[in-house]
Amino acid sequence: MGMAMAPSFSATLPNNLFPCKYFLASSHYSPIIFHANPKNASTHNLIIANATAHSWKWRTRVSFFPGFFTKGRDAKSLKEELYAALAPLDRGAEATPKDQQLVEQIARELEEVNEIKEPLKSNLLNGKWELIYTTSQSVLQTQRPKFLRPNGKIYQAINVDTLRAQNMETWPFFNQATANLVPLNSRRVAVKFDFFRIASLIPIKSPGSGRGQLEITYLDEELRVSRGDRGNLFILKMVDPSYRVPL
Repeated sequence: MGMAMAPSFSATLPNNLFPCKYFLASSHYSPIIFHANPKNASTHNLIIANATAHSWKWRTRVSFFPGFFTKGRDAKSLKEELYAALAPLDRGAEATPKDQQLVEQIARELEEVNEIKEPLKSNLLNGKWELIYTTSQSVLQTQRPKFLRPNGKIYQAINVDTLRAQNMETWPFFNQATANLVPLNSRRVAVKFDFFRIASLIPIKSPGSGRGQLEITYLDEELRVSRGDRGNLFILKMVDPSYRVPL
């Protein structure tokens, strides 16, 4: 929940120490216009031009009418397409604007077929999730040299019964952050950090400014899509449904 919550919580602490605190937290369609030669224009020519335009849009997976050509696609096929799109992107650090647009489009299609309408009441939310993609620069830190970024796996854990969340970095920083969750509705929570840990060892109490919001927009037993209060997208996969966040 970017913890999609790990990815979009914000706090007034140094970004170089706690990039993981941000982990919590429509495609634009431009139709192609064909200009027929006034001397040769005909209904036949315009029909062919329209057909060509639609065919081109179909091949590039962008339609004139969002959802028209993709209507009926199920969550399984969308997830397969999403995983394939994410595979070369290094959690989003290697994503081009075109890559980001494609991932955003698939994520929105997944959100449209979401069957869990009240994720904060679902046990599917419980456990440890691995961040596999985000648009948050506070998490990716792409402005730094690669060896100074979070290069290991990044996790976010949530327990809905205790309303607790935890963000965990691995190599090379091993920073952690824990937070209380305050439901705002059945999909959105306010996130209030209480403790940060440097290198998983040194505890620092939150000064009270560490907070944000997170909305869960898609959820099933293996995948979660969340959106943070700064507009960032977070995509996570389940790795341990039995994990419990420390109280």
